[in-house]
Amino acid sequence: MQFPLLNLQQVSSFTLVFLRITALLVMIPVFGDRTVPARVKAGLGLILAVVIFPFLKTDGLPPFSSNFISMIIGMTGEVLIGIIIGFAARCIFAGVQSAGELIGFQMGFSMASVLDPLSNTQISALSEFQYLIAMLIFLVVDGHHIFLNAIVESYRSIPPLGFSFSASLMQTLFNYTRDVLVIAVKISAPIVAVMIFVNVGLGIIARTVPQINVFIVGFPLQIAVGFFFLGVSIPLFINWLSTVFQQLPADIRQLMLLM
Repeated sequence: MQFPLLNLQQVSSFTLVFLRITALLVMIPVFGDRTVPARVKAGLGLILAVVIFPFLKTDGLPPFSSNFISMIIGMTGEVLIGIIIGFAARCIFAGVQSAGELIGFQMGFSMASVLDPLSNTQISALSEFQYLIAMLIFLVVDGHHIFLNAIVESYRSIPPLGFSFSASLMQTLFNYTRDVLVIAVKISAPIVAVMIFVNVGLGIIARTVPQINVFIVGFPLQIAVGFFFLGVSIPLFINWLSTVFQQLPADIRQLMLLM
């Protein structure tokens, strides 16, 4: 059995395809989490690159030996394409975790931290809870299929070595970073508002009835009220997050046009 010989130009083109796909897989949720071994990510990227590569027009790409410096710049651009496309989803999940931090702080869970294996940092237990719910919603609405489709769509919009960084792209990335706080406030606003009213009520009780130890009464009251409204707001959280994930294809297309 004889295998077809690959020339240097084909190897160079395949490397560019592999870099873009692997960078995107590292950034998207579920596939890119730290709990997924690096070998699995690299293997999945290699499989997708082998499947996609025959359908791409890469005959006009120069080999590595033609201009090494330009190829390094081109490889960096391919990696940035994958990172920028996955950045949109990462901002959503960062906003969800920030919302959990705000809720946990208002409920008095700021000291109840757990080790997040995904980011290798200490985060609030409620933040981890909401992150897991967001991940389940992401899988239910086929969010992972959105990014697998984005891999193919990216080659229709941005050919290999066709990356272009512009001021509009930079502004869009800044807007996604700003939306992390917006998402956190939208998710946590109902519970945070209720907890503020609870604290105001406890303050009034402390002034009118000094005999009551507000710290002993207030701590379990805040937890009970917080968990109650957290359970009530979960259906709203699921519906809103589903809508956000369904808008991801349009956001990804916008990023591709800017690149």
